[in-house]
Amino acid sequence: MARTLISSGSAFEKLAGYSRAVVDGEWVHVSGTTGFDYAAMTISPDRVEQTRQAFRNIEAALDKAGLSLRDVVRVRYYLTRAEDFELLASVFGEHLGEIRPAATAIVCALVDARMHIEIEVTARGKHPARPSPRKRRSRSGARK
Repeated sequence: MARTLISSGSAFEKLAGYSRAVVDGEWVHVSGTTGFDYAAMTISPDRVEQTRQAFRNIEAALDKAGLSLRDVVRVRYYLTRAEDFELLASVFGEHLGEIRPAATAIVCALVDARMHIEIEVTARGKHPARPSPRKRRSRSGARK
């Protein structure tokens, strides 16, 4: 099955050789996504705003795949400070509280000192842009 690559238009993708998201069958793997506004190539110093922008970026990638945050089954949060988890937990809940995917939070350094959070998600669902596989005919001629 062919993969579909999704780009945000960020120069980082070409430079580092990755896609914002990869669609593989019913699965969509969204790369670690930060709070950069890719249209303006700016990032807010505010941790809450970075988190909200990261979710907007993730939503845009999922939308290109024909899915939404409701289809997320796994999320990983990469935080630069452990104390930020309490600050940002309510923002996580705003976006994922109803669907409650499996989640992991990791404290680590990120590649740019301006970045305070990176969020990676995996989603699963039917992609409306993809045709469904043809149904096989049984020996009697009826569709299975």
